[in-house]
Amino acid sequence: MASIGPKRADGQYRARYRDGGGKEHARHFARKVDAQRWLDEQTSALVTGMHIDPKTARTTVEQWCQTWLEGYATRRASTVRQARVHVALIVKAFGPMRLADVRPSHVKAWTAAMKRDGYATSTVYAVYRGLAQIMGDAVHDGIIPRSPCSRRTSPGQGSQRPFVITTEQLWALYDAMPAHLRPAILMGAFVGLRTAEVVALRVSDVDFMRGVVRPEIQHPAEPLKSETSRTPVPIPQELSLMLSAAVARWGGSTIVTDEIGRPTSPWALERAIRAARKTVPELPDGFRFHDCRHYLASLLIGSGADVKVVQRRLRHASAMTTLNTYGHMWPDADESARAAVAVVLAARTDSVDPTSCGLTAD
Repeated sequence: MASIGPKRADGQYRARYRDGGGKEHARHFARKVDAQRWLDEQTSALVTGMHIDPKTARTTVEQWCQTWLEGYATRRASTVRQARVHVALIVKAFGPMRLADVRPSHVKAWTAAMKRDGYATSTVYAVYRGLAQIMGDAVHDGIIPRSPCSRRTSPGQGSQRPFVITTEQLWALYDAMPAHLRPAILMGAFVGLRTAEVVALRVSDVDFMRGVVRPEIQHPAEPLKSETSRTPVPIPQELSLMLSAAVARWGGSTIVTDEIGRPTSPWALERAIRAARKTVPELPDGFRFHDCRHYLASLLIGSGADVKVVQRRLRHASAMTTLNTYGHMWPDADESARAAVAVVLAARTDSVDPTSCGLTAD
């Protein structure tokens, strides 16, 4: 039900309607034509399912971000901390704006400005995905009719290829590291553990006799996020012996320790990596501990391992993740296909008259 009342004593027209839940909404206008236009807009929104409570529609980006963070606080602490960093950048750009006023063009201009300001492509994409999630939840909550984020506004993830350290560089890095942190290099390059997983790996998580590493937690003492991350990783006897020797020497409860056998931290490990990489010829300044995982991938691919084997060893959730990151390392598919066809044609040519081009009549 929608209607416009007669002109009031103050010269205003009162337009009113009831939404799908029976709640009445009203506004006053100086001109009847404006009142009718507003009623038409609200009625159309009700019919198409795009109606938003006018009071709710005044919610700003900053207000909604605060509400959103309250609900997001149930996630693990490290995830919430990262979300707060992203939200701070979002609020800085859009804070005072009403959610409903943020347009796709605003989003595209914002991500372009972040790139001009020197943010890494991966950072821009991560912050954009945060905005997309926040806006998507606002739609789900009935605060805005549609999200300004879509495939067209996405800045893209980029296509940077990982740096792969050589075997000579790997051992040079290993030798340059403090002795108590050298097991971390082994666990990164030959087991594929991530930084937070390496520093938290307990002695009890390694079966030295059978040669199996079972990662269960990450720094500081949080369960790994997925079942895939907890996939046991087989290791050779040589690596088991090197790790058990380190445990015997430092005597800690974790495989990687500080100078007196206590658990270390991701920051201490990365700090040591930055110091050690300066001594390794041609190792880039941006080399991180995580790049040791790329060495393992290249080692497996070079030995002939297929994508599923590499996926399992790196504990990726899907083969698509493995291919997107390391697909360029596999042998050239065109050359493999050409060689396969050539083998069949060569066999045929050897068995028939070459002048017939290998063709026979039916």
